[in-house]
Amino acid sequence: MWRKCTMHGLKTLKVYISPGMCFSEVLMLAKQPICQLSRRERDHFCRAMAWPRDQGRLKRLLKTTSLWFYGLHESDLDKVFQLPTTTFIGGNENSLSLREIIKRLEHTYCQHIGLEFMFINDVEQCQWIRQKFETPGVMKFTNEDKRTLLARLVRSMRFEDFLARKWSSEKRFGLEGCEVMIPALKTIIDKSSEMGIEYVIMGMPHRGRLNVLANVIRKELEQIFCQFDPKLEAADEGSGDVKYHLGMYHERINRKTNKKITLSLMANPSHLEAVDPVVQGKTKAEQFYRGDTAGKKVMSILLHGDAAFAGQGVVYETFHLSDLPSYTTNGTIHVVVNNQIGFTTDPRMARSSPYPTDVARVVNAPIFHVNADDPEAVMYVCSVAAEWRNTFNKDVVVDLVCYRRRGHNEMDEPMFTQPLMYKQIHKQVPVLKKYADKLIADGTVTLQEFEEEIAKYDRICEEAYTRSKDNKILHIKHWLDSPWPGFFTADGEPKSMSCPPTGISEELLTHIGNVASSVPVKDFKIHSGLSRILKARSEMTKNRLVDWALAEYMAFGSVLKEGIHVRLSGQDVERGTFSHRHHVLHDQEVDKRICVPMNHLWEQQAPYTVCNSSLSEYGVLGFELGFAMASPNALVCWEAQFGDFHNTAQCIIDQFISSGQAKWVRHNGIVLLLPHGMEGMGPEHSSARPERFLQMSNDDSDAYPEFTEQFEVSQLYECNWIVVNCSTPANYFHVLRRQILLPFRKPLIVLTPKSLLRHPEAKSSFDEMVSGTTFQRVIPENGPAAQAPHEVKRVILCTGKVYYDLVKERKNQDLEKQVAITRLEQISPFPFDLLKEELDKYPTADLVWCQEEHKNSGYYDYVRPRFRTIVNRTRPIWYVGREPAAAPATGNKNMHLVSLRRFLDTAFNLEAFEGKTF
Repeated sequence: MWRKCTMHGLKTLKVYISPGMCFSEVLMLAKQPICQLSRRERDHFCRAMAWPRDQGRLKRLLKTTSLWFYGLHESDLDKVFQLPTTTFIGGNENSLSLREIIKRLEHTYCQHIGLEFMFINDVEQCQWIRQKFETPGVMKFTNEDKRTLLARLVRSMRFEDFLARKWSSEKRFGLEGCEVMIPALKTIIDKSSEMGIEYVIMGMPHRGRLNVLANVIRKELEQIFCQFDPKLEAADEGSGDVKYHLGMYHERINRKTNKKITLSLMANPSHLEAVDPVVQGKTKAEQFYRGDTAGKKVMSILLHGDAAFAGQGVVYETFHLSDLPSYTTNGTIHVVVNNQIGFTTDPRMARSSPYPTDVARVVNAPIFHVNADDPEAVMYVCSVAAEWRNTFNKDVVVDLVCYRRRGHNEMDEPMFTQPLMYKQIHKQVPVLKKYADKLIADGTVTLQEFEEEIAKYDRICEEAYTRSKDNKILHIKHWLDSPWPGFFTADGEPKSMSCPPTGISEELLTHIGNVASSVPVKDFKIHSGLSRILKARSEMTKNRLVDWALAEYMAFGSVLKEGIHVRLSGQDVERGTFSHRHHVLHDQEVDKRICVPMNHLWEQQAPYTVCNSSLSEYGVLGFELGFAMASPNALVCWEAQFGDFHNTAQCIIDQFISSGQAKWVRHNGIVLLLPHGMEGMGPEHSSARPERFLQMSNDDSDAYPEFTEQFEVSQLYECNWIVVNCSTPANYFHVLRRQILLPFRKPLIVLTPKSLLRHPEAKSSFDEMVSGTTFQRVIPENGPAAQAPHEVKRVILCTGKVYYDLVKERKNQDLEKQVAITRLEQISPFPFDLLKEELDKYPTADLVWCQEEHKNSGYYDYVRPRFRTIVNRTRPIWYVGREPAAAPATGNKNMHLVSLRRFLDTAFNLEAFEGKTF
């Protein structure tokens, strides 16, 4: 007879059915292998064929089908087959019956552990994994191991129970449903310590963080418990953060190995995966400073939630840093707490891939899925993962398939959105009871011993709770994840509040200039165009001049001599996006032969690391931020290819760079170099969006400042970051050196030029850089207008490239005596003291702020109230620049020049504001 069957996702099958024809034969006639059908499709097919859907029969049908697919029959099950060399299921045996082969393979691959590794294109690595999991009897534990595992489970579960009893109405993002994560992490750390790891850096979201702090990092319980006290007062400056975002740094003895180990859990925001590249950067830095090129002493562990792991793009960006020479950390162990739901969203709504861990396949990382209700399987998988990382220096993923017993937080009701799932979850027996019952049944522990273990930990928690009531003040500095020993005083304060001059001797300037214009490697063939660039550098050095690129060279080179490591990272930074830098020379005749002249300045110098990054902003900026956290004695710079490209890294800027010190008392000296300038090259290639950084600056404009000798340094210490737009190479040189010479660390945002890189007027003399000179926050008018200030009718205040357009136009209109032009080089913190001094020179002149950016962009909204504060609101500060616009710049060259002409005419029309109200 003929019968049709329409299957979900498949074409209509029209096959001839004969009496007694089996399931597999029908499928084969339809040219549809059983292995391509999902369970839903098989059920649908059985229903259409009027076959019983009894699971036992279906299982037999499937077995028959799989045998038939390989040309075998049920009679072959007892035949003995020679085992191939690619399998380890035989142990010491070379041949087994087909029935036994299937049984052993099912035991390995069809129980509580699921392995994904066949996509790895390395036979040795695949064989290593097979041997670890296929070898008979490989997953065995001693009674001592089992008792340790039980004790760790007790601590994990009873910690959550204790918090639930004491603070039932508080959010804590508990670990209930995946309590096995605590012994899992401890197993990874134990095994890694055994293999020589001395420092483990961890990053994780908020779920389970308090438990990890208590039972893995070993934060004092009373310090955790006191965080729940609503009357706790903050002793540190800043806003602080919620308890399940804080980090920790702790050195202790690992009890399993009796070796010293340091554990650091990084503080992080609610942006779940944003901490991933930060952890990697810090790990890379710690490896670098220890000379740990193979990652045998320092490693990272990243914990993830299943929804975030699949959904957050920074995960992918971070994975793609894993094997790049300047970014690799020689393997990371990823642990996914797969509770199969993201807040209230089912996986079917949250991802398109079969598994949340599929993103790891892009770097050939093996993925070990394991049932979190089988603690011994979890421990074995974690042990193998640690061995894999140490053996192959590659990433590995452990997917803990579990559930979330409560809602997203303890106040949430999950039955609203997942009623059937939570009916099943409420029936689940906790993993501790399951495992304890198992060990009690097989005689490994007694019921009394188990109850004593619980009572012991409960007593520890109660005693800590009692002590926590004595803590009335919160010290966030006690939760630092990256301490800098010796840099601050014992109280965490700067050792001084002064900054020495940033100039250097002319001898050093000349030496660095000579090296920058040479090829310090013999028989090295460079490009002819580069020869001209180096020759021009040599001429500038002889003439005691520097352009932007040479000033940067001298700043970097001088701090290298002082033992400060310099790291420059970003897209195309080796050559420079605008072909101006050329810090890495390439031999034109020998492949992969390079020369980095800056590493040939002196015999004893700190290393210079310059590295082209992957085409990533979010991941790479996070990485460099993490690198800068590890030590204050490094100048770490990230350069955006174009200024506006930093917007895809805005999460790192907002959550870590801008507010990191306020939330976590964490200093960081990272430098962001953002190419900026309106030149008619389109919105994305023009503006670094300086208004974003100024809006997030905590510089206060309301209070009239008191100008003391230490005003500059105290301002810098109190701000959240420094924003500069230098107009001269010398000032760029000074601000980079000041970044290291300050007695504290603040992020530095530098709006770097494009056209000024080669502008004939944008050059500086050695006289502006020699010993005794320093960074100029304001460059005052020093021409004819300054000689006769009573004749000045207008003071134009500006910043950056527009200064050169203004100077040219002033000269063309012969207004050099009537118009003074003052440059604001440091925008935030605002240089009140210097600008007050400058404006007081011209008490009757109009005050004009001129910028090339549109009015709703740039600096005007930031500088206007601050200028008004300086003049006690007695004089207006007029705006000259482009009109407001939705896009930050035009891509039409003619439109750009027309708008430039328009605002330059206004700037030098001395009657432009007569009769107007401010």
